Amino acid sequence: MAETGADTIKIKRVLTFLDETRVADGRDTVPPLRKAAAVAIVDNPFAGRFVQDLSPLTRASEAIGREICAIAVRLLAPDQAVSYGKAAVIGINGEQEHGNAMLTTVFGNVMREAIGGGKAWISSMTKRAAPGAAIDIPLAHKDALYVRSHYDGMTLTLPDAPQPNEIAIIAVYATRSRPNQRVGGLSAAEIKGQDGLT
Repeated sequence: MAETGADTIKIKRVLTFLDETRVADGRDTVPPLRKAAAVAIVDNPFAGRFVQDLSPLTRASEAIGREICAIAVRLLAPDQAVSYGKAAVIGINGEQEHGNAMLTTVFGNVMREAIGGGKAWISSMTKRAAPGAAIDIPLAHKDALYVRSHYDGMTLTLPDAPQPNEIAIIAVYATRSRPNQRVGGLSAAEIKGQDGLT
């Protein structure tokens, strides 16, 4: 539960997803690539009306993020997450900006804490949609955005969510690079970890 001033945002549902790639393009993926996502479905207190100050959503995102990030990380155990991404799907009575308000640095810092740190900016995607819509969540290396081998994504379809007055908040983690990556650039072994880029 997250406090939003006079309002309280409760997590109504939690959806989880685990995708493990063992073979890609006819080649064994060693170790397997594991991607995990946890989704919180919450009521949108601002659905159907324009509100200038969206900071209550940002504040609420911290507690919501702590819960779903912990769930996603547990799905990967014992493997360690090395890349991440975030997203929100906003029910059609809400605004895209409502989802963006819940994916700010407040939520990003919780994502980093859940895996013991991360220097890089976290890729994200938001959109308004009806229940059952698919969303592609972009992934990038947690410590260096310029590591091309970790540019990836996870596609989720949310059953019966979000309803028109709901928001789906999504945290995604992955354990390694894309299978068979070979486009060059900065490697994970070369990360300096100082500026979030290299």
